[in-house]
Amino acid sequence: MNTVVVGNRVVVPSKVVCVGRNYVDHIKELNNDVPEEMVLFIKPNSAISDELLSFHHEVIHYEAELSFLVEDGAIVAVGVGLDLTKRGLQSKLKAKGLPWERAKAFDGSAVMSQFIPIEAISEEFTFELLINDEPTQWGNIELMINKPLQILDEIQTFMSLEDGDIVMSGTPKGVGKVNAGDEFKVKLSDNGSTLLQASWRAL
Repeated sequence: MNTVVVGNRVVVPSKVVCVGRNYVDHIKELNNDVPEEMVLFIKPNSAISDELLSFHHEVIHYEAELSFLVEDGAIVAVGVGLDLTKRGLQSKLKAKGLPWERAKAFDGSAVMSQFIPIEAISEEFTFELLINDEPTQWGNIELMINKPLQILDEIQTFMSLEDGDIVMSGTPKGVGKVNAGDEFKVKLSDNGSTLLQASWRAL
């Protein structure tokens, strides 16, 4: 089973629950409609990785996301993840009205930083992604259509979250192709103070 690091502990998530279309500017850049209901999908434990793929049967796109770890039904830690997507395949599946799993839930499609334990969700949590030191994505809770506690409540209306499960809260504008050799750096800050940093070189 794949694991993530939470403070000084190693945790085994059973799944990752992801929110789609949660930033208006990202919805616009992909020419999607603003959803009337929260868009949720799942990645299995086998999707969790600390390696960044640039290719898996086809070109892969990155989406950086503020991510939360759940225990006892509550958010207890925060990190940053990369939701990897086979955009070409996803577009074909969407056009046919078919599920996204083949494009979203493949092995290695949820690249995770370490997680920092928190006692509460700060409204000032802000994350950024740099690719080859170029600022590429930037997001925070204020820009989200659905806030973290709303997401948690909605998931729990129909699905149990096991201890260690991860909630990925959607991506802002600036998504694009992963190129082999590119260096991805993410940073999470709270009111200007850096909480964590992580980096991956695309394979």
